[in-house]
Amino acid sequence: MPRVLVVDDNQDILTACRLCLKPHVADVLTLANPTELMGVLKVNKVDLVLLDMNFTRDASSGEEGIFYLKQIIAAYPQLPVVMMTAYADVNLAVRAMHLGARDFIAKPWDNQQLIDAVAYVSDNKHTANKANPAIKSPEAPTLIGQSEPMQAVQRLMEKVASSDANVLILGESGTGKEVVAKSIHRMSQRSQQAFVAVDMGTLPDNLFESELFGYRKGAFTGAMRDSDGRIVHAHQGTLFLDELGNLPLVQQGKLLTVLQNREVTAVGALEAKAVDIRLICATNENLQQQVLDGKFRQDLFYRINTVEIHLPPLRERGEDIDLLLDYYCQQYAAHYGRGELSITASDRKWLRTYNWPGNVRELAHSVERAVVLADSDTLDFSQLARGSSAAMQEAAMPGTTTQGTAIQDASMHNNGAGEDEFLLEYVERKTIQQALQFYRGNVSHAAKALGLTRGAMYRRMEKYGL
Repeated sequence: MPRVLVVDDNQDILTACRLCLKPHVADVLTLANPTELMGVLKVNKVDLVLLDMNFTRDASSGEEGIFYLKQIIAAYPQLPVVMMTAYADVNLAVRAMHLGARDFIAKPWDNQQLIDAVAYVSDNKHTANKANPAIKSPEAPTLIGQSEPMQAVQRLMEKVASSDANVLILGESGTGKEVVAKSIHRMSQRSQQAFVAVDMGTLPDNLFESELFGYRKGAFTGAMRDSDGRIVHAHQGTLFLDELGNLPLVQQGKLLTVLQNREVTAVGALEAKAVDIRLICATNENLQQQVLDGKFRQDLFYRINTVEIHLPPLRERGEDIDLLLDYYCQQYAAHYGRGELSITASDRKWLRTYNWPGNVRELAHSVERAVVLADSDTLDFSQLARGSSAAMQEAAMPGTTTQGTAIQDASMHNNGAGEDEFLLEYVERKTIQQALQFYRGNVSHAAKALGLTRGAMYRRMEKYGL
């Protein structure tokens, strides 16, 4: 029987979860302050985490839930996480599951839904969970590509890896910036030390200092113990700051001070601690333009880009597409236990000409979806060609709400890219199922909770056979 940790700032939710789950699990731990999450996981054996998407510091965007999900996955990649979301958070649920969450449950829930979700994830925690499309994608151990642009990138990586020079990796989303950072770390003299990644794009402003610099007991409400920040964790290793272009100017100045002085002062501490890190940053923003626009500090820009590595988009290295298709086909076939799978010559020809707006990430997701849905030993990429036009047409049908509901927004958000369509349908179907179950089959009440008209609700029920 699993030991479950429930993280939610609402004491009523914590009490309800504890009472509901206690007869069905070995133990239920509860935590109201998410800043203590990693400390609790360090000192307690936990088999599953139920994690809320929103906390009092950030009551609606879900970014804090995403931030703590990434922390858990980075430190404990095998620990299952089930997200607890409001009905309106369909986009967030899709995003969380792409990041590695095993499942989600919509609030308010029926008690049996909660029990079933915990039992289902617990039963599959040691396996690939083939019935659930929300499995974290295998990550390429190094860059895959034999094109001239990629060979140039690899040569530059090999040169810079042997030094301690700061590196700035530039490129569109999905081109593999974190893969490059990890590869440089593995080739460096720091390879036996920690590689600590921080996604600056999801780091809430009010958590910047405590998460990066650490804090001391009593420094603020909820600081129950001393905690080292991510910079100290990267001591003698590599610190990777992803999406650095999203960092506000005030925080840029604080980061610059740490990089210049090579020491960090935890929140509430009186003395600084020396740190020895190799810094690698990445962004899909044009930092030079941001400097000219006054949105990024020039002195910080010069500090972080001793060496720049530009990753080309996939559309500019079409000769690598076959290699990537074969790699991910093999990876996902093994991951899902599908045996030998192949891609037809006609599909390969079309895939080589596709624009790949989501770059390697989109290609990997497209192959994964094709593997999951394959009815034979040949992969079918017709859904990629169609994109999400069906979802777009449904959203435009007469009778649907003009308020831009979360479910419709999710469909529109993914139009054209194709990479999230399969997972979106999974989340949408399950959300509707949970709403109907909670409201005991009352379609009007369930539709209102989801922000849908009765007509739109019935069309989705028919679509999913509910």
